[in-house]
Amino acid sequence: MLRFDIAPVCSNAYRFQAAVTLAVSAIYFFTPYQWVAIILALGGALRGFVSPHKCPSYLAFSALTRKLGMAKPINAGAKMFADKLVAIAGTIMFVTWLMGSEIGLIPAAVLMVFAFIDLVSGFCAACWAYAMWYKVRGT
Repeated sequence: MLRFDIAPVCSNAYRFQAAVTLAVSAIYFFTPYQWVAIILALGGALRGFVSPHKCPSYLAFSALTRKLGMAKPINAGAKMFADKLVAIAGTIMFVTWLMGSEIGLIPAAVLMVFAFIDLVSGFCAACWAYAMWYKVRGT
């Protein structure tokens, strides 16, 4: 569950990342510029499958939170799981846009809801599900 092979991440920097997810999902949902889903797919894949510390947006938000004195380090495992879900949703959104289907509006709406909740309250539903999975599994 806990990722000790990756340095801790800043939870407040991830709140800024939630703002980006919310904005990109809203652009996808409400405008004809649905190609922006590639931002979610690539960013989520980089942060979730490689390392958050390799992502330019996370590095910028992390530096900003450090400068503002808002740095709050947490284990990277749950946030990386959340990023994997964003990568999958972004990929679905992008591919369905390429295919001319409107099915991508469903993951866009889901991302908007959960990114908004994370942004305003700090509650990450994917992080909660990640922790619950390991609790139920008994590890």
